Amino acid sequence: MTRTFLIRVAASVAAVSLLTAACGSDGDKPAGSSDGKGQKARIAAIFSGSTTDADYNALGLLALQDAEKKHGAETAHSESVPVPDAERVMKEYLADGYTVIWSHGSQYFEATSKLAKQYPDVTFIGEFDDKPKENVPNLWVLDRNFHTAFYPIGVLAGAATKSGKIGYVGGLSLPFSYSEVHAIKQALKDSGSTATVTPVWTGDFNDPTKAQQITSQLVGQGNDVIIGSLNLGMVGAFQAVKVKKENVLVTAKYTDKSQFDPEHYATSTIYDFTKPLDDMLTKIEAGQRNGYYPLGFESGVSIQSPKGVDAGVADKVNQAVEDIKSGKITVEKNLTAIK
Repeated sequence: MTRTFLIRVAASVAAVSLLTAACGSDGDKPAGSSDGKGQKARIAAIFSGSTTDADYNALGLLALQDAEKKHGAETAHSESVPVPDAERVMKEYLADGYTVIWSHGSQYFEATSKLAKQYPDVTFIGEFDDKPKENVPNLWVLDRNFHTAFYPIGVLAGAATKSGKIGYVGGLSLPFSYSEVHAIKQALKDSGSTATVTPVWTGDFNDPTKAQQITSQLVGQGNDVIIGSLNLGMVGAFQAVKVKKENVLVTAKYTDKSQFDPEHYATSTIYDFTKPLDDMLTKIEAGQRNGYYPLGFESGVSIQSPKGVDAGVADKVNQAVEDIKSGKITVEKNLTAIK
């Protein structure tokens, strides 16, 4: 396991720097962060994979670096932390005197909530895919709300498909992934589309081989829009489309992945954790040590301008985003299993 202590934002890895233009900070000088008690904040984060993935973990590192720059905080992080090791790794940071602990990934939420109760003088930030029933006094909950962004993706898929068949490729069959599929189905129904969506889970968000196999099968079955909800597995999904050379559109998640296959790439749901982390740290500095922070189109989520589709399709996607922001459309958060 790698444990990296960051001293300056300039010490970022090359892969992460590719994302800075889209997700970077505005260059403000450090504000002199504190933990709500007048002390300089020391922030530690745990990540599920490598921060060179140009994906979810890279976005986490960017947010951490931004917190260091804007808030003047000392930061540290651990990469590729298995779920069974999360509690131990966080306890090491606690023993070292870190005052804010951030677990970047909902798989860590149980351990994060448990430790928050055991260490009331430390502020924790945990990610979850719903609003927890229990209110822990020193725990901020970042609700990722992945379903919200997949509604406009469903609008795009329904408007762009020629076959009326849409494939969804996920990693693990988890509640947040179910919510994405339900949101796609809601978008198809609301827009009057008769298209159907076939969801398949590879069992691994980071396995390109499995993703290529599943995507190839979906394309072979006539699905001409592939909605990806993967990390490194997206490399395999794009490879399947390139090999078959079919007239298929592919959407991705987290970051711009057009470099993998510009010909078939349609769009991506873009995530930026710098604003959510900055907002929570600002409130922590002011003494608010717990709260609920939902991600949305006003707070860290956007849809990349669609490519390879008619202007009318892109307009529908943009309108869906605006209607969600205005409240005209409410995307149901349905976490029930897909059968």
